[in-house]
Amino acid sequence: MRSFRIVAPAQRIPLVEALLRAEGFAFEPEPFAPSICRRLTVEPFALGESLAAFFGYVYIQDRSSMLPPLLLNPPEGAAVLDMCASPGSKTGLLAQLVGQGGFVLGNEPSRDRLETLRQNLRRMNLLQAATCTYSGERLPLAARSWKCIQLDPPCSGWGTVDKNPQVMTLWSPDKVEPLVRLQRELLRTAAELVAPGGRVLYSTCTTNVRENEEQTAWAAQELELEIRPLDPPAGFSFEPALGGLAGVLRVDQVASGAQGFFLACLEKPGSSGEAGESDESEGSGDERRARLPGSELRPASLGLADVFDWSLLPPGRIYDFGGKVFFLPEQALDLPASLRWQGYLLGKLAGKTLRPQARLRTMLREDGEVMRLDDPAGVRALLSGRSLEGAGHGAYAGLWCQGLPLGVLTRKGRRLLWAGG
Repeated sequence: MRSFRIVAPAQRIPLVEALLRAEGFAFEPEPFAPSICRRLTVEPFALGESLAAFFGYVYIQDRSSMLPPLLLNPPEGAAVLDMCASPGSKTGLLAQLVGQGGFVLGNEPSRDRLETLRQNLRRMNLLQAATCTYSGERLPLAARSWKCIQLDPPCSGWGTVDKNPQVMTLWSPDKVEPLVRLQRELLRTAAELVAPGGRVLYSTCTTNVRENEEQTAWAAQELELEIRPLDPPAGFSFEPALGGLAGVLRVDQVASGAQGFFLACLEKPGSSGEAGESDESEGSGDERRARLPGSELRPASLGLADVFDWSLLPPGRIYDFGGKVFFLPEQALDLPASLRWQGYLLGKLAGKTLRPQARLRTMLREDGEVMRLDDPAGVRALLSGRSLEGAGHGAYAGLWCQGLPLGVLTRKGRRLLWAGG
């Protein structure tokens, strides 16, 4: 049972579905999130090779893996910290939930996995997300500064045994103690960072009670967090929690047709209106922004007004960092100055104008320089290296198919071609 989510504004979801159907896919809504999550019923070829996946309109994800962001349920416009983020499946879903006015900081402790996280966020055009790489237990963030935290720590992965049978050998019961210690350190950090009235969604893809119920009970007792009972999502079956712990969820892997997963919501007592601690040495928000290493750019200075409608950008700023042009979400600009992080890569500077990354589609305008295709086969021809004759004179043109913006084509003479990976 393969599941995926649609990564698009609500008004474009029917267009994404039409593109999928045009390539032979059939699907049905997932009952736990019918607005954006789908379950395949017909897969004529690998969904990951579809045009919708290539252009970041769908993200393939185990249905259990979708539950942590959905149960954390951050409000639109919220700021969320994802402490262990790669490959970005949950980070991306969080960014969808908070919307363009919100902000998600995805921290990935492994530098080897960091680029995968960034590539996935770029493909999905989630400009409201930023990334950093720190040991999760040593994140240089202000105490009590986050209302919503997602913690999906490294675990033994016993719930994925159907797909990864080697995990039972790699993480046999006598080998999991280092993971248990790391999870407790991460929980301790999360308890420090979460604001009064805020919550931490703790999840694992293991069935091991040491990493699940026992960790949750320890956090409630030692970190003075309260277990906030979770309502079982539709379309899943759940096993009884072990150790008599109430309010947590343990996905029944076989009955749910999904990975084994454990979920617990931990809340810090206190009023949600209490301010977090701040470090006065960081200075004001304006001072922190002034210390950014790059230089701010005005959208109008980047040209390409015949391709992009810059007013479609989310709240934020555009900066040049050594010739690379990044979008910085507005809420990210208030992060501590000591934190090293990266926004969304828009492209590179070519002289004074932007050379956009090919999959940049958020701001594509429907008028102006465009190439419209109705047949997905025409898009595949472009991706295979063929070019198309296109009217216009600019260096770039927006690529649209069946009413969906896909990306940016490069003009060579009178021909338009796909120059992305």
